[in-house]
Amino acid sequence: MTYSILVRDEETGTIGGAATTGSLCVGGWVLRGRPDTGMSASQGSAPSTFWGEEALDLMAGGTPAAEAVRRLTSSDPGRAHRQMTALDCGGGTGHFTGAESIASACAAEAPGAVAAGNLLSNADVPQAVLDGYARATGAVSARLLAALVAGREAGGDSRGCCPRRCWCSRRGGRR
Repeated sequence: MTYSILVRDEETGTIGGAATTGSLCVGGWVLRGRPDTGMSASQGSAPSTFWGEEALDLMAGGTPAAEAVRRLTSSDPGRAHRQMTALDCGGGTGHFTGAESIASACAAEAPGAVAAGNLLSNADVPQAVLDGYARATGAVSARLLAALVAGREAGGDSRGCCPRRCWCSRRGGRR
């Protein structure tokens, strides 16, 4: 249904995310972000927009991304059909893929980055997305779009991809 990437650029402190899907409304459903907190992506056959906002609330209180994902997904009775990733402002990541997510559904992590997808044409797509981001040059937004293209070239969403969304923000620059 969807694949997405969340990143933190170590050099500039910029956080960003991008998502694409074979369905409608990727912009309104998947990505959530706050410049001083981090980002989240919630997707799947029964996505929870609540997860995205709640993850940001937890991270705003100092909870690392991986712990925020664990807390939210462990208590949700609909988690089997959902997928979530999170990135905190320190570059920490977390991910969850529910057992009933539509195959191929998986995630991949790299330092300061996480990618995930479901209803993918193959399980290599999330790593291809991360590799595409790592190979790209220029602004974070341009590298995120290159990551989505790399995912598509690796097989992407099994239905093809239509809508895309990219979100970037920077607070304080270099640290």
